[in-house]
Amino acid sequence: MSACVPTRATDSNANVSRTKRVHPPHSPPPPSPRRFRIAGADVSASIAVFLIALPLSLGIALATGAPLQAGLVAAAAGGLVAGLLGGCPLQVSGPAAGLTVVTADLIHRYGWRTTCAVTVLAGLAQLALGCVRVARTALAVSPAIVHGMLAGIGVTIAVAQLHIVLGGTPQSSVLANLRALPAQLADLHPADVAMSVLTLALLLLWPRVPGRLGHLMRKIPAALVAVAGATLTASLAGLSLAKVDLPSWSSHALAGLPEGPVLGIAAAVLTTTLVCSVQSLLGAVAVDKLVAGQPGLSARVGRSDLNRELLGQGAANVVSGVLGGLPVAGVAVRSSANVQAGAVSRNSTMLHGVLVVVAALLMVPVLELIPLASLAALVMAVGIQMVSLHHIRTVTRHREVLVYAVTTLGVVFFGVLEGVLLGVTVAVAVALNRLAHTRITHDEKEGVHHVHVRGQLTFLAVPRLSRTLHLVPQGTHVVVELDGSFMDHAAYESLQDWQNAHTARGGSAELTGRRTGVRVTEPDHTGGEATPAETATGTTSGSGTTTEAPARTNAPAHTTANAPTGEPTTSTACRCHPWTPWRNHQCDHPQSAPPSGHPGEPTDRPAPGTTTPGDTDTDTGTDTHPGTRKDTGTGPHPGTSTSPGTGPGGHQLARGISAFQRNTAPLVRGELARLAKEGQRPSQLFLTCADSRLVTSMITSSGPGDLFVVRNVGNLVPPPGEESGDDSVAAAIEYAVDVLRVRSITVCGHSGCGAMQALLNSEPGGAQTPLKRWLRNGLPSLERMADDGRPWARLAARAPADAVEQLCLTNVVQQLEHLRGHESVARALREGALELHGMYFHVGEAQAYLLTEEDGEQLFDGVGVADLSA
Repeated sequence: MSACVPTRATDSNANVSRTKRVHPPHSPPPPSPRRFRIAGADVSASIAVFLIALPLSLGIALATGAPLQAGLVAAAAGGLVAGLLGGCPLQVSGPAAGLTVVTADLIHRYGWRTTCAVTVLAGLAQLALGCVRVARTALAVSPAIVHGMLAGIGVTIAVAQLHIVLGGTPQSSVLANLRALPAQLADLHPADVAMSVLTLALLLLWPRVPGRLGHLMRKIPAALVAVAGATLTASLAGLSLAKVDLPSWSSHALAGLPEGPVLGIAAAVLTTTLVCSVQSLLGAVAVDKLVAGQPGLSARVGRSDLNRELLGQGAANVVSGVLGGLPVAGVAVRSSANVQAGAVSRNSTMLHGVLVVVAALLMVPVLELIPLASLAALVMAVGIQMVSLHHIRTVTRHREVLVYAVTTLGVVFFGVLEGVLLGVTVAVAVALNRLAHTRITHDEKEGVHHVHVRGQLTFLAVPRLSRTLHLVPQGTHVVVELDGSFMDHAAYESLQDWQNAHTARGGSAELTGRRTGVRVTEPDHTGGEATPAETATGTTSGSGTTTEAPARTNAPAHTTANAPTGEPTTSTACRCHPWTPWRNHQCDHPQSAPPSGHPGEPTDRPAPGTTTPGDTDTDTGTDTHPGTRKDTGTGPHPGTSTSPGTGPGGHQLARGISAFQRNTAPLVRGELARLAKEGQRPSQLFLTCADSRLVTSMITSSGPGDLFVVRNVGNLVPPPGEESGDDSVAAAIEYAVDVLRVRSITVCGHSGCGAMQALLNSEPGGAQTPLKRWLRNGLPSLERMADDGRPWARLAARAPADAVEQLCLTNVVQQLEHLRGHESVARALREGALELHGMYFHVGEAQAYLLTEEDGEQLFDGVGVADLSA
């Protein structure tokens, strides 16, 4: 069987026949005239978004005090205009809760027609900003300010709508609403309170219905169910309470010329522009992240064009303002619902706008049955949700809770623009304080003096740094730990002068830390200073020796210039780059070098300190890691022992551990201590091959506690119940799914897999070695590839290079089928608590491919830089 498989993969006729099945013929018939088509996924998504947008648009209009039709006009303009012209195809725009306070204040001060004019002017300002391409600048606003602004708006909305929930009328400010609350509680309207409580109960409980019935029910938006339930109950019970009143469209007020003080109108335009733009741009970035999490969708939709999105939002605000609508911005709730409902293009957003227009014209009698208390309860719930505990924890963790609190309180008590300005002021003050505040400590442990610098090292800290360094006795060993990312010229010269003086008096100094860009080095024994190529991030150890941290330089790593002669002097110290995942930083000493002619090892080794390009070993057919660096330093690594009888492997292990303890352990100790205390809570089970070239943390950009990793030869998943099954793999799967509750499992294959090569070359019979017995779990992959009735797993960008690569791709698909056979996995899949992913990593290209289903075919699509940055 195995002899037939390679022939099939390499036979040109076979490839042609397979190609004909996948690709259209070379001479297609003349294309028919193109017709406008809307994908079914866009139609269903637009309906879901429309059902959410309709009650929210009416509720936000009610909260602002605007005509209720204004909310429908803004929803239609956001869907049709921003959906057509915007740069984020899947973002849904319309009246946003974040604009409620701004709009309500404008209506109270200047009236409705002037508010519409302000909306038009804000749209024109957005168009101007989009034309000068400053959209990215808006993202420079601190997230603490944005979240604080939204939290302040949420508090204001909730307090105001509470009065309508209780059957009263809101006041003009938060303080006035709070003062009037006792009187309002004493004068409750039972019907309004009952409908509000019913709305909130349905809104809270609907998404929490368990089981398969709950899964089906959750497809209907909770907001629609809550408002519809309250409306139906009020109608059947014949309750007497205030309801939606939509006047005739013929009497709808349009925009007029702005009336009021020029400075006041200008401030209103600035505030509206700021809130609309920032909320829309941040929403577009959030939608990009949602799209990136949908396999296959990111390649079809692409990343957002933020400047075009600003232009689309500006055009929508102009149209909405002219037609008498509320200000328009991107809405997070509707956008996330749009993506989760399966939208694949901007047609969904536009079609939702069409449905809003139809509802506004044909559903007026139905809309007028909705109780105002139900809409108020819905908007109050939205306002409460804007005060996010997750955001509070995030800003607290980043030590920006003061900025968040000041912005929130400023918006609540003074207004949106004033609150944002206060937040910006506090954020700048905090940043300046952090830049100027540097903590410098000195202590001694076991004869070694440690000077720890926490914070940025600028000229302001030079006097304190100098005083601390001069407290260190002469002739001692000093470790200076720089825990910061910036050092200015004054601090650099101060450190260098002290270091030269300290080493001249017989001492030694070692500089470590996270500092990047500049490294202080000390002269060698002959008095020469380090070359400019060596002035990069790193550590200095001893007298005349330097150990680099991850430095971005291709210069020889262990050569220094002799000042008097100008000739290079070779250092004998190990020059590894610790914690550098993209470089094979192994230093082979002469005693550990393999003899000439050793199988699989080139006879001619590259010169010390040089970097060799990625090659393919012609004997083994395996890929050499790109950029592999092989040095021949002779001296032991600082901090390691050279006791007799220690083999080369022991030296390498000790050097690696020493480098970790010195460079990496201080950086990760806090996180590992937290994980040790709280226990592991990984989100993914990552099942991959034992190949040494697959560094899972590097490929997935993950850290401690993120991945639960299972590695074996050939990334195989033995089917359950087989005699050849392996309890260790099954146990890991059961533990990950049932105990750790991982949310996804990834099976990752790779190029040049030795297990797949062994499968292709295996012959029946012979001794059943442990390897052969294990590889029996890969035989179904061979059979799958030989089955002409099944489509081949393939790469999106190119054809498989050879039979080995084809089998590697097929094996990932087959092992996913084995995975579904495990009881714990099948149960989690049925409950919707688990996702399965297939992945292929090409070692030589350093390119990852994710498995997607496309018209019944298994397609591995490349993950690009755009997808990751989103």
